[in-house]
Amino acid sequence: MSRSWIAALALALAVAACATPGLPPRAVEAFDLSGRVSATSHDGRAFSSALRWQHLPERDEIWLLTPLGQALAHILSTEEGVTVTGADRRQYQGTDVEALTRQALGWELPLSRLQYWARGEPAPGANPQNVERDAAGRYAAFEQSGWRIAFEHYPADQHGGLPRRLELRRDSGATIRLIIDTWRSDKTAP
Repeated sequence: MSRSWIAALALALAVAACATPGLPPRAVEAFDLSGRVSATSHDGRAFSSALRWQHLPERDEIWLLTPLGQALAHILSTEEGVTVTGADRRQYQGTDVEALTRQALGWELPLSRLQYWARGEPAPGANPQNVERDAAGRYAAFEQSGWRIAFEHYPADQHGGLPRRLELRRDSGATIRLIIDTWRSDKTAP
């Protein structure tokens, strides 16, 4: 074996070790939503803000805002990596959005799965457990990837019946509540 081949193999193994295993692929359906988010970390710290989220197949961009529209944080997630910018303009960069938001914001945003959950669907790659459905057959709640997700949906004739409220809970006590005031998506476009 040549040294260059061994070095290439070592580099490939190092890169593979840094990748976050078991994350679902990026959701291909684009959407844009606005609303409010509140989060409580496992140690009891609380956060709340207005939210604007634009999801495209190649990236997610989230703004956490004060009631007057000033940015508290900006999250940009692409296949190349994640950047979280705080109100003080300090930037955090990495490849794991969950770990990076925990470091920068003090609470974990499970964005890789939330892009599916926000549409009322389980994320691919892990079967949902303890599934509950509403009268229309939509998911009302399920457990997936260490989270319990409960949904409240819009009526079928409003925003295509997409969720208007999500509550995510971990056994550790961490919670995230997302209230969606406006939806714009491929399914709800006129």
